[in-house]
Amino acid sequence: METTEHAFANPSVHAAVDVIDHWRRFAPDLPASQVAWSEVLPGGCHWSWRLSRGMALRFAALDARANCSVVLYAAHDRLERYSMPDTCKALHTAHFTRGHVLMSDMGRAMASITHDTLGWHDPFGGLLDAARLHEKYGEQRFGQHRNAMYRAGRDGLLIEIGKYGLGARDLIAPVNLFSKIAVDAHGNFAFDASQPVQGSSVALRCDMDLIVAVCTAPHPLDPRPGYAPGKVGVAAWRNGPAPADDFCRGYRPECARALHNADVFALS
Repeated sequence: METTEHAFANPSVHAAVDVIDHWRRFAPDLPASQVAWSEVLPGGCHWSWRLSRGMALRFAALDARANCSVVLYAAHDRLERYSMPDTCKALHTAHFTRGHVLMSDMGRAMASITHDTLGWHDPFGGLLDAARLHEKYGEQRFGQHRNAMYRAGRDGLLIEIGKYGLGARDLIAPVNLFSKIAVDAHGNFAFDASQPVQGSSVALRCDMDLIVAVCTAPHPLDPRPGYAPGKVGVAAWRNGPAPADDFCRGYRPECARALHNADVFALS
């Protein structure tokens, strides 16, 4: 993983050292004075951050087979976490795009999708586990292949959330960015590989203080042969909390209510 930080233009803010502006390659439209750091996650990699309310993450698909599985936990109490059932039920949706708010099981907005050039991100497909990884792609262990090892998404996220005292029982259904799942008349899930994802981007604004963990392993339903997960660029910047005229706040009444609940919590 290429880890970088970008010094804030404000001299009162502590400046990072060894700055490399990776974000300029995949998110040049971001305001340079507000960018905090950027990273490039290789396919199959995993990482995590603790982010404050008002920070935002821009994810960019740098390769054709990019998939980024994201899980969210409240920093103040890790028992509060993103809830796929509550979010999809409240929004009356089977996919995520700009305007949608990712809600916790307490009815609060955890993160909002403020930017999306793709239009479809999967909340249902789950994670690639070790058994399915070996069945689909074979086995390539670290001891022999080092960084070219094959990695399962479930294992990667378990490693990341373990850094915050969380375990297997805390692993939740992720949001799979850059992946589209269709459901047929019989209720079967099918991965849609027809839509190109390389060059697309999506942004999540943190609506409360969060622990964010990600993994760039392949989507478990991706039928394409060979283990070839794509790189994902990530950039963080100071976006600020949702304003009164926020697009997500006005997208649906349920979004407004969840953001109101997060606002009230932040003031308490």
